[in-house]
Amino acid sequence: MKLTEHLFFYPERGMPGCNTYVIKDKTKVIIDPGFEMHLEGLVKDMAKDGIDPRDIDIVTNTHLHLDHCWANQAFKNISGAKIMIHDLHKKYFRLNLVEMPKLFASFFDFGMKPIEFKEDSLLSDKLNTGEMEFELLAAPGHSPDSICFYCRDKKILICGDVVFDQSTGRVDFPGGSAAELKASIGRLSQLDIEYLLPGHLNIVKGKEAVKRNFNFVREYVFPWL
Repeated sequence: MKLTEHLFFYPERGMPGCNTYVIKDKTKVIIDPGFEMHLEGLVKDMAKDGIDPRDIDIVTNTHLHLDHCWANQAFKNISGAKIMIHDLHKKYFRLNLVEMPKLFASFFDFGMKPIEFKEDSLLSDKLNTGEMEFELLAAPGHSPDSICFYCRDKKILICGDVVFDQSTGRVDFPGGSAAELKASIGRLSQLDIEYLLPGHLNIVKGKEAVKRNFNFVREYVFPWL
């Protein structure tokens, strides 16, 4: 689904899974390719928008929980794109991709095993794709390696599992912190945002709708964190 001239949105296909975003600019980027079992469907949806996996230059993530990054290597295999991660992803790589899966061993007993990947290079604090430039903002709380991609000019925030439509990411995973999540959301709420693009659930469009969503989260969700 085309959101703006250079940005496309592909909603999650079920659990486990996540929303995926594609930047179709001079440099083409896929953010959070999600769960490998859904990759075939994602590729078909991208094709409807005229995007071939081989067009993609960079595979990256908002954070390295498996529902967001499981398909990183598989997408690289079919596209030739480079996997690029942030310093925070690198710092907490073992926590998210080695230690966390052990907590869900019973889940993986259903014949699914987590797929490892190795990054090709690291992202800096900005990602320039041509017509768009994204600031990479640390936003811990749901996960200590959570980052948001903020395009100040286009007023776009790709926020992963930090904040959702009338909800937030959970804080009971290893490295999670309710206090840090509240602080992260507080900082993000001060940004000029027209498109709030979370890792799950619906997107939020329009400045006033985004403001109402932050207010709702502060009033009705924060007390439960």
